[in-house]
Amino acid sequence: MAKLNALLLSMLLLCALLLVTSQHQARKLFIDLERAQAQARRSEVQWKELQLQQTQLAKHSLIDAAARRELKMQPVTPDRTLYMSPAGAPVAVPTAGPTGSPPGGPAPKGTR
Repeated sequence: MAKLNALLLSMLLLCALLLVTSQHQARKLFIDLERAQAQARRSEVQWKELQLQQTQLAKHSLIDAAARRELKMQPVTPDRTLYMSPAGAPVAVPTAGPTGSPPGGPAPKGTR
């Protein structure tokens, strides 16, 4: 009877240790899951902020202002345009008429 009691006691202790170990592992996994979900939420918020920033930076007026301010760019005028022939030789640049429009009058609507 004493051997049976010792065997049952050792099995009880073993089961208790396994129970504690499995609960500890489950808690660790749950904490890891919570951290991963929090990171996913932070990443989603950051992604939305980046999309908003990209939309704002892609506005034509901001691009134009940055090009003028930082790169010192200017609008292209006909007198600064160099036309090339298919052979690679420069072609005469048409000059603007007295009203500032190209020779032959203003371009028809919808063609610019």
